[in-house]
Amino acid sequence: MDPPDPTRTAVYERALRTQTAIEGKCEMPRSMKLYSHALAPNPRRVRIFAAEKGIELALEDIDILAGQSRTPDFLAKNSSGGVPVLELDDGSYLSESVAICRYLEGLHPEPNLLGRDLREQAEIERWNRRMELELFAAIGRTVQHTSPIFQGRFKQFPEYGETQRALVYQRLERMDRELFGHEFVASDRFTIADITALVAIDIGGRLADIKIPPELTHLIHWHETVSTRPSAAA
Repeated sequence: MDPPDPTRTAVYERALRTQTAIEGKCEMPRSMKLYSHALAPNPRRVRIFAAEKGIELALEDIDILAGQSRTPDFLAKNSSGGVPVLELDDGSYLSESVAICRYLEGLHPEPNLLGRDLREQAEIERWNRRMELELFAAIGRTVQHTSPIFQGRFKQFPEYGETQRALVYQRLERMDRELFGHEFVASDRFTIADITALVAIDIGGRLADIKIPPELTHLIHWHETVSTRPSAAA
């Protein structure tokens, strides 16, 4: 007996899967769910990343200020008690914004936001870490220790918060110099490093009155450019 023709077999299998789906005998893949919060910067980082790739996520808002991320049910999804959390198609959960972004990049490689080859991946990672550790973190500490939204939630040290605010403005000045002659933070195109810097600066402006000084023209141009991308509204 002749062996089966693999081409005809593949065609038959595709037709069978299509007919099965039509008849409702198999369940089509469902959208991934993102546990998010409208104000928090890390969920916004994932939403912008997904929007750039055209990935539709089912959003479920978690009121972190009301303690919804600290309930036993939510802690079973993420023991750190934070958002974002991505619920995958198989019902498992993935937390941490950059880890989620790496997962989404693997599913949808284009448009590329994390680097196309090893050298570019390392360069983008370098700049993204700088934006996280030197800008995002300092803005976060400024917000936590100076914003009324956190009063009564934990002990604030306003003087420490103001020292962090000073560090933020120093980093913004340096960022302005780094952007001279460059359209984006890490590459010749929009990447995760731009997303990280954008969400950091925006939350600083919203909750800690951190504004880009008018003399930082390169930084202002960059911020205007990335803020007008459709994904920035995600």
